[in-house]
Amino acid sequence: MAIGAMRIVRGLLPEDRNDFEITTNDSLVKTFDQALDTVAIGAFVISAIALLAAGVGVMNIMLVSVTERTREIGIRKSLGARKRAILYQFLLEAVALSLFGGVAGVLLGIGGGNLAGQLLSASVVFPVGWATAGLVVCCGIGITFGLYPAWKAVSLDPIEALRYE
Repeated sequence: MAIGAMRIVRGLLPEDRNDFEITTNDSLVKTFDQALDTVAIGAFVISAIALLAAGVGVMNIMLVSVTERTREIGIRKSLGARKRAILYQFLLEAVALSLFGGVAGVLLGIGGGNLAGQLLSASVVFPVGWATAGLVVCCGIGITFGLYPAWKAVSLDPIEALRYE
């Protein structure tokens, strides 16, 4: 119906090709969805790289912590500390370090969201589910990248650790 009306308005004969294009809401929605899919893939790749970099940072900090506390680990082992206790201590420290960064990120996100909401005169919505998911991912990063330093601490020989200066 719209095509016929446009052909009449443009004075096209039946054998002439259409010299116009009709865009429907469905095609606009499809184009918008394709753009959103591309943005989502880009955001996923960027966040994966950022999480990998953060994990490597956590691992480096924990390796330095193990190196600085080698003598302490040796003393604890010589006094009868179990491997599990030492492993849990370093894993807990790695998770705490990751969660500290996660909480800082959530707080910055809340502040940025509130500021954007005020500038745009929009209502502020706090996505509790996404914030929780972010903190869970931070815990996973802490555990994953804290395992090697914790295992390195557990594997230290107590006698060699006591001699370490």
